[in-house]
Amino acid sequence: MTTPKRIGVLTGGGDVPGLNSVIKSVTYRATELGIEVIGIRRGWEGLTHVEPGDDLDPDYLRPLDRRNTRTIDRTGGTVLHTSRTNPARMKQESLPPWLTVDQAERFRTEDGRYDLTSVVLEHLDQLGIDALVPIGGDDTLSFARVLVDQGVPLVAIPKTMDNDVPGTEYCIGFSSAITRAKELIDRQRTTLGSHERIGVFRIFGRDAGFSALFAAYVTSARCVIPEAPYDLDALAGLLADDHRLSPSRYAIVIAAEGAVWTGANLDEVGEADAFGHRHKANIGEALAAELSRRTGIESLAIELTYDLRSGQPDALDQIVATTFANVAMDLLADGKFGRMAAIRDGKYAETSLPAAGATSRRVDVQGMYNVERFRPRYDGRIGRPLLLVGLGD
Repeated sequence: MTTPKRIGVLTGGGDVPGLNSVIKSVTYRATELGIEVIGIRRGWEGLTHVEPGDDLDPDYLRPLDRRNTRTIDRTGGTVLHTSRTNPARMKQESLPPWLTVDQAERFRTEDGRYDLTSVVLEHLDQLGIDALVPIGGDDTLSFARVLVDQGVPLVAIPKTMDNDVPGTEYCIGFSSAITRAKELIDRQRTTLGSHERIGVFRIFGRDAGFSALFAAYVTSARCVIPEAPYDLDALAGLLADDHRLSPSRYAIVIAAEGAVWTGANLDEVGEADAFGHRHKANIGEALAAELSRRTGIESLAIELTYDLRSGQPDALDQIVATTFANVAMDLLADGKFGRMAAIRDGKYAETSLPAAGATSRRVDVQGMYNVERFRPRYDGRIGRPLLLVGLGD
């Protein structure tokens, strides 16, 4: 295929700082190459819900040019908005309004969900979109892989503050999340000290502990991560010691949302989303309650979740977002599809889109985490990338 004439760009899943920098840079580079850019709103929902034959649907389509993207990189979030839509596994109540009950029946799958992949393909053809640039994490990119397997030309860009997309050492949003975590944790030290409490900071990380680990790295805090189930009594003893030895009589632990102690019975709650995920029970509240009981020290659960992915990107995320966008456009211009912008061995690179069913990257516990001290490892850093971590694959 020659260089595409019209491309679509979309953002899916949770928002992170830096998405608008990608959108702007894709648009600017595309105009240099003579490529028209269509912004697809609300993630994959934009390609299921757009009215058939309506290539000007303002709810789901937004033509992008240098004028209307000139200043968007100065703010966080995504101007295209987002959703957690998975067109291959939609619930009945999430189907597009234009689809009648009778029409929907042909898309029903054995598990009662609806597979609208063919609808997405039809809409891409009707809209004249020659190639896609989806920006997202594991879930968003899993449907991108479905489209690649159907022959759709696309190049993906990884984003998630969890930093766990396989194939890349870095995902957009990670650095801003750690920067913001440091600010918020340091701010809470005065309150924790004033009341002589143990602070339990809950952070995102359902399957991988990179965010908790690096937040602990820059705050000298203890942390617990999903990759290393732990002895709760051992953690309680260390935090009690920290509390006793601190002049301000406080202690801190950062808990990834998926980090549970050995023998814990914490259920998942709520209904599964379109990608099969349910919410974890609040580990911050559960851990704080147990620490209070075992140490006799008042422990406070503090949320470090949505605050970390809101607002403007830090300098590193803005740099990576801009560069990933240009890497993606290089690949599109060269006709290299089914690829993903990445960082490998500390360098900008491109790699294959994660395969269907690929597992998220995990923290290298032996190399990065001190399981006895519940701390990041600070030794043995020679040969490891600055700020970044190895692929682990």
